[in-house]
Amino acid sequence: MKATLLLAAAGTLAALGVGAFAQAAPATDESPPDGVVRPADLVVVGAKIWTGESARPQATALACRDGRLVVVGRDAAAKALVGPATRVVDAHGRRLIPGFIDAHTHFVEGGFELLGADLRLASSPDEFVHRFADYAKNVPGDRWILDVVWDQTRWPGAPLPRKEWLDPVSGDHPVFIQRLDGHMAVANSRALALAGITRDTPDPDGGIIVRDPDTREPTGALKDAAMALVEKTIPEPSPGEIEDALRAAMKHAAEVGVTSIQDITLWPQYPVMKKLHDAGRLTVRIYARTPLPTWERQRDLVAESGAGDEWLRFGGFKAYADGSVGSSTAWFFEPYADAPQTSGLRAEDWFPTGILETRVAAADQAAMQVSIHAIGDRANAEILDLYGRVAKRDGARDRRFRIEHAQHLRKQDLARFARLGVVASMQPVHLADDGRWDDERLGPVRSHDAYLFRSLLASGAHLAFGTDWPVAPLEPMLGISAAVTRQTLDGKNPDGWHPEEKISLEQALRAYTAGSAYAEFGENDKGALAPGKLADFVILSEDPFAIPPGRLEEVHPELTAVGGHVVFERPGAE
Repeated sequence: MKATLLLAAAGTLAALGVGAFAQAAPATDESPPDGVVRPADLVVVGAKIWTGESARPQATALACRDGRLVVVGRDAAAKALVGPATRVVDAHGRRLIPGFIDAHTHFVEGGFELLGADLRLASSPDEFVHRFADYAKNVPGDRWILDVVWDQTRWPGAPLPRKEWLDPVSGDHPVFIQRLDGHMAVANSRALALAGITRDTPDPDGGIIVRDPDTREPTGALKDAAMALVEKTIPEPSPGEIEDALRAAMKHAAEVGVTSIQDITLWPQYPVMKKLHDAGRLTVRIYARTPLPTWERQRDLVAESGAGDEWLRFGGFKAYADGSVGSSTAWFFEPYADAPQTSGLRAEDWFPTGILETRVAAADQAAMQVSIHAIGDRANAEILDLYGRVAKRDGARDRRFRIEHAQHLRKQDLARFARLGVVASMQPVHLADDGRWDDERLGPVRSHDAYLFRSLLASGAHLAFGTDWPVAPLEPMLGISAAVTRQTLDGKNPDGWHPEEKISLEQALRAYTAGSAYAEFGENDKGALAPGKLADFVILSEDPFAIPPGRLEEVHPELTAVGGHVVFERPGAE
């Protein structure tokens, strides 16, 4: 599939997607557009279409041509555009919805994990070591072992992994494997030696080298900025390896109905994305956000060549305010209940003092969007303060600052999202996991301030949903289920963990479609199904509106289309 419409390079707001892309002339659902009868490329009939459009929420058919919708309405109108080469899909009464837009991914990293080993379900340290050993013995030579994920909260007592666990089963491999949230890792002795980490190595700003309480020797566990001490010694993956991971990730996205992603894109990954884009081989739309510390690089590329097009587009910058609750590095006003010696950490992007605000202000003055990761209540409050100061200095405009996660919020900070126009980019699937242990870690009172979907919507805030994949699974219906039921993975909250914050199915779907489109200035082009919009949609195995909420996780895509091209079809689905 080749991208067909290019963004105009002139004007930074246009380059970032405000006003989005030139649209095809809208068509009614009763006649071909512009009076010209040209066959459609793809027609779907016999569907129960939830359009996401308030004015016309339901339809039974659609027709696509040149990557966009030309009919959304009744079967007869779509059938009128069937020609000799048109593919016609009979949905047989199944539910069709706009394609899911994941507002927060680490997409290539997710692809690498698909090619690696997932140990997050290991239920004990012994199982973790056994499964790691089975994987390590099949890794050739003395390559670094990186693509393994773990989660100590599933182990009795939740001890952190240690180098002593890994050393006997690592062979000649340096090992650096991350906790599922990406805010903590464990290295074996060889990796620590290559990085020069010893008992005398000081903790970096924004990070912790976990040490044995008796010997003060590093245990191998590294939190947040301390991870960079090892990461700088790891060879960059080759372009070929990145391409393999990207292809695996795109295949998976198509299978789960994700048609657009808003990615945290590292600079070595972008040329590979651009290569596949230029060859017409992307099957998911990418809104690429690069690290804020390198903001000038993206600014200069946008000035030179434009931000991109409907398939691959620069989307501003990403920074970090804190870590994660699971790693005890999310930044709170009060100490952790189970670790009273800490209230979390400010992330590395705060240092040296003042640099984060300086960079946000510079990016904002260049009219480029800023997204900042904030999980703890203090991190969120501090970023809202920072955004408020920058907006006041630079003046009113449609900047759509974002907070990624917005996980723990004080009640007094809720209204500030709407007042400042800050998008709450959230990942509901996380609550199904965090709800197992959040009360213990933070205390039952403070955990009530987690994942305040209903309160944010009631305040008028814009809510965008995603997954943070590969931190959590990419499947959107898992997040939809979590937002609607607030049930946890351990089955201990059948009525919902803090059920007062449940939202409706329609609200959850909107956050995963129109809400995420708004978060990337893309609401004129996607997030709903209407003539002139991009032909991105999913046909589901069951109608989520017609089944009990407890069964939402069972719903899966039968067909995924991006730009009017079928990129996934379950065998025997049609």
